[in-house]
Amino acid sequence: MMGKKDLTEKKIAVVGIGGVGGYLAAMLGRVCPHLTLAARGARKKSLLENGLTLHSDYKGEINVKPENVVTVDELEQQDYIFLCVKNYSLEEVCADMEHAVTKDTVIVPVMNGVDPGEKIRSMLEKGTVVDSLIYIVAFANEDYSITQQDNYAYMRIGIKDADRVQQEKVEEVSTILSAADIDHKATGEIETEIWRKYILNCAYNVASAYYDNTIGQLRNDPLKAKEYEALVHEAYQVALAKGVDVKQEHIDAIIHRFYHELADESTSSLQRDIRAGKTAEVDTFSGYIVREGRRLGVDMPVSEKMYERLKEYE
Repeated sequence: MMGKKDLTEKKIAVVGIGGVGGYLAAMLGRVCPHLTLAARGARKKSLLENGLTLHSDYKGEINVKPENVVTVDELEQQDYIFLCVKNYSLEEVCADMEHAVTKDTVIVPVMNGVDPGEKIRSMLEKGTVVDSLIYIVAFANEDYSITQQDNYAYMRIGIKDADRVQQEKVEEVSTILSAADIDHKATGEIETEIWRKYILNCAYNVASAYYDNTIGQLRNDPLKAKEYEALVHEAYQVALAKGVDVKQEHIDAIIHRFYHELADESTSSLQRDIRAGKTAEVDTFSGYIVREGRRLGVDMPVSEKMYERLKEYE
């Protein structure tokens, strides 16, 4: 097993420098000399001229100058690629970066939804995909700096039913994240962990976007709070119908977090994108779970009601 310095000397790219990608890139940029950021347009120009600045409640003020800033189709072959794009861009991005992926490249999708890893495996058919998720509140600012709010930002990584070679790749990613001081844990239960976060987001993103409310506004309104709970329970029933190993205790923790842990001023990425008139991941957070619920015969009236409104923004 290679050590931290050996691994951080590898060619590492972050594709998609929004809130999540920007946070990871800033943390990696402090320890990885051969870091490439993939961006385009004015964001690329800003990164070339000013580097990347992170304003983090958790990790402080960070500014890094990556070795390279390129568009995705300009990427050189990479050892590790952290893929932090929106789901609706995934197919295009995979096509544009295919030349940068070898049989030895490790791809870490840090994205929303439950199936980006499977989509990447299907589209690229080379390299190793290490599935992941991240709990974070982060977003890009107008000057292309990144703001991370609250006192947490942590990842889970893993491959379901990993063989020995795949497990070694997971451990390599873990070593890189540790070197970059990125809180994380490698787990053999990555499918369950991804669904736990997805169920949370089926309520967090959907309710906040539907009402354009902060978390504080949602939980202080009894009707909206009950709808939030209903969204959680409806997504949970879909997960159970699909055979995912999610337990009631996980759902209780999601509900507890809503009432007692999330900051009052918290907003969601879906809400912010709709508010800004950007293309939004409505299908990821709402459409997918509603379609799966219908397919599996799960009754989900609140999810369907909110999806009918939100899909107008797609």
